[in-house]
Amino acid sequence: MRALGHALATGAGLYELFRLAVLSRFRMRGKYWTWRMHTALGDGAGVSPAERRRAILEYGRWVARMRRP
Repeated sequence: MRALGHALATGAGLYELFRLAVLSRFRMRGKYWTWRMHTALGDGAGVSPAERRRAILEYGRWVARMRRP
């Protein structure tokens, strides 16, 4: 049951990441996304691609939780 909840939260997080991408007009190197990546990962030194993906998905899940009524 817990795995289902995690899967649903991840799906909601992916939806929110897509929504943010649409709102930022897919300018992934724009001011918002540059700031977001810097605050989430710092300078990126020593961060593996897997850790980066995990952090991005966790951010998406957090956005979904914050937008939930």
